[in-house]
Amino acid sequence: LPKRGFSNINRVEYAVVNVSDLNVFEAGSVVDLAALKAKGLINKEYEGVKVLGDGELNVALTVKAKKFSKSASEKISAAGGTIEVL
Repeated sequence: LPKRGFSNINRVEYAVVNVSDLNVFEAGSVVDLAALKAKGLINKEYEGVKVLGDGELNVALTVKAKKFSKSASEKISAAGGTIEVL
């Protein structure tokens, strides 16, 4: 039988992190790929981080990632934090 479909060689995989997962960091800290690995929220190598807006954020953080959902950027700003798109 022939194989179906194909594997896209240009596919980019992002590590997915929810806003509620960011509550483990202290207020005022910078959250990037290295910090997420140190806390154990990401366990393998990805091309970047995408932050999704599931949950609530209780601390003000500076979050650096490749992509943000609209709700995630609103929740981070509402908590007094800032976002930086890499």
